[in-house]
Amino acid sequence: MNIEEAIEKCEISLKQIKQYDPDPFYVNHFFEQYIDLRDKIIIGIFEEADRDFGLFLTKPITKESFFQKAKLKNDENAIKFSEWFKRKYSEEHENLYPNFMNEICNFRKKFEKLPDVKIMIRASDRYKDDINQEIQVPLSNKKLRSKKELDIEIKRQLPVFLEIINHKRHEKNEPKVEKNQIIASTFLNIENHKDIEIVYTSEIYIPVIKRLVEEARAKIKNLIRNN
Repeated sequence: MNIEEAIEKCEISLKQIKQYDPDPFYVNHFFEQYIDLRDKIIIGIFEEADRDFGLFLTKPITKESFFQKAKLKNDENAIKFSEWFKRKYSEEHENLYPNFMNEICNFRKKFEKLPDVKIMIRASDRYKDDINQEIQVPLSNKKLRSKKELDIEIKRQLPVFLEIINHKRHEKNEPKVEKNQIIASTFLNIENHKDIEIVYTSEIYIPVIKRLVEEARAKIKNLIRNN
């Protein structure tokens, strides 16, 4: 699978996450696919760099194996690319949601699976520091049993949720939230990060991964051209 195919499949996984949100079972399934593809794209960048710089690495290729082979061969351009990518990757993940995605991927590599997905309600139009509230919905094999049960639980939680969120918004002169502006979505907790919304984080990350690919390719061409 080349990088373009992986990006296309990553975007398909995002559509499937959005389609099934907030069903924990299917969101988790397609989010796992999304993360696999994201990791393949990162590896794909170094597979292309390996070919372009002629390091002739044996698979599996990683950022670390690329850098070690570049040092072993004393390939100045490959070393420069590896160091550039490390800085670029760090810069791209300084913002909140790309950093969440990075933490999620690191967690999954460490523990081999993601934490359980939870369902929360939130305002459809976000404002800074808005609250989210977890709702307990009956599940069958981690799947939603019915939309009706979800709607019943949302309605049950709405009065308290609206009171709390609108109190905060009133204090900050922000628009009041009406009951028809509340939606359910899937979230997860990763170590020190609480209530990361899966759909929003995945959506925000697509431009990040595309930018990494485009700028990595441009950097490789520039290094080779100026050799």
